[in-house]
Amino acid sequence: MTTIVLVRKNNEVVVAGDGQVSMGNTVVKSTASKVRKIEKRNVVAGFAGSTADALTLFERLEAKIEKHAGNLSRAAVELAKDWRTDKYLRRLEALMAVGDKENSYIISGTGDVLEPEGDIIGIGSGGNYALAAGKVLMTTNMSAEEIARKAIEVASEICVFTNNNIKIEKI
Repeated sequence: MTTIVLVRKNNEVVVAGDGQVSMGNTVVKSTASKVRKIEKRNVVAGFAGSTADALTLFERLEAKIEKHAGNLSRAAVELAKDWRTDKYLRRLEALMAVGDKENSYIISGTGDVLEPEGDIIGIGSGGNYALAAGKVLMTTNMSAEEIARKAIEVASEICVFTNNNIKIEKI
């Protein structure tokens, strides 16, 4: 369980996530990093779900992006196809929010590659809280980073599986 938000505003793309790792109702770690950046291709990603599964998927996404010369759309579709059809990957339980300068997607293990309406994505246990807060804040003069940070803070006040140890990556 976690909260990830991806915000696109004024030519800036930011992904933010909380740092809480829980096992059942117990907090195991409060400072985990669930957001990553693929520097070479200007892609940011956040993960909700099992940590090991998310890291495996991030490595696969990075390989797909390289294989498809930085085309995030194609890489996302190819990863979703593999995720759904591969016997090993099918068991991975995670959601990904990914973005580059042009596109933002939610990628799921059911084969979904969803492009959200609007410029904000929220996933994970507190994703809907962060999404709602972010949508309201998009109408302000706040930057994408400020919106992402505040959206996670709001979610952390509501969702018991989310804390306010916020990690941010941006392009």
